Amino acid sequence: MIDTPSLVDQYCHGVLRTELGLGTFEAHLGRGDRPPAPGTTFFDTQTGFAVRRWCPPLLGLEPHCPPARYLARRRELGVMESGRRLLRGSGITTYLVDTGLPGDLTGPREMASVGDADAHEIVRLELLAEQVADTSGTVESLLANLAESVHAAAANAVAFTSVAGVRHGLALAPQPPGPGEVRGAAGRWLAARRVGGPLTDPVLLRHLLWIAVASGRPLQLHAGLGEPGLRLDRTDPVLLTDFARATAGLGTDLILLHGYPYHRHAAHLAGIFPHVYADLGPALARTGARAAAVLAEILELAPFGKLLFSSGAHGLPELHVVGARLFREALGRVLGGWVSEGAWSLADAQRVAGMIGSVTAQRVYGLSGTGAARGG
Repeated sequence: MIDTPSLVDQYCHGVLRTELGLGTFEAHLGRGDRPPAPGTTFFDTQTGFAVRRWCPPLLGLEPHCPPARYLARRRELGVMESGRRLLRGSGITTYLVDTGLPGDLTGPREMASVGDADAHEIVRLELLAEQVADTSGTVESLLANLAESVHAAAANAVAFTSVAGVRHGLALAPQPPGPGEVRGAAGRWLAARRVGGPLTDPVLLRHLLWIAVASGRPLQLHAGLGEPGLRLDRTDPVLLTDFARATAGLGTDLILLHGYPYHRHAAHLAGIFPHVYADLGPALARTGARAAAVLAEILELAPFGKLLFSSGAHGLPELHVVGARLFREALGRVLGGWVSEGAWSLADAQRVAGMIGSVTAQRVYGLSGTGAARGG
């Protein structure tokens, strides 16, 4: 029996505070912003089946109950009580929360309270830059305020995260941009920002990444599956090879988030660069009953101490449950199988499970309690 009693969810978002109907709930099971095709449902996905397998018992229902019955029970309990039962039943003891998404989502402190866990903030670089731009009238003030804001955020957050791959693609020039390049790009973006332009300029995205690297905080980089309509080939983590090489030895760890379906590429980079780590996240949560096969592929390449559990959950507390339960089940199947075959000892399997589930995250993010919100 492979036991992972404590899980650090090293990348997730808050949960919705509002009640959800069938259609709204179902939309959060999909990978896009569009409804399912006529005659189909997002419950008929690996994620949907995993929700029906693992979540009903936490609300007092039998596994695999029909979606309508499950949601009726959810409404009967209310959004707060159902969220409390689900998060506390996930087995996650620490949440690292990316607060950079819009919507009525709980922040780290509320996640800690509802989930009876520790919680820390992850700062999204692009959102921080957009907030700075909205209060900066000149290029000089924008660049000065940006550096100051990243420095200030580093004092409280456990990590930075970047969606440069989503905004532009990961094939960015690896070296820091020159001052002239940065000033020119900042001027163009400041003008665009006055009419609501998001940060997509590759020069400024690189500038942000290098400011974050200088902070010394771990830097999470989104790769693989991303926003609806995104060209998936632009988010292959192998495109970060030169950036990983350029940042080696500078004291900042890089965490490749998500990765799937390029999870083997992320595992490969984690294997060749000492400061690069790979996230398991949606690679397991989205593949459901096939999660053990995906995990085994990742374990083919990455050193075991370079892998980190996350749920990648957003909006639904059910997705935190699914992420944690699928991780535990997949880990038990893969490592337990190797133990039964005699390839591994039980002690080694248990030690590796602990590293992936929590120990490595505690080391990488310095989770000694600094800046944590704590629930009760």
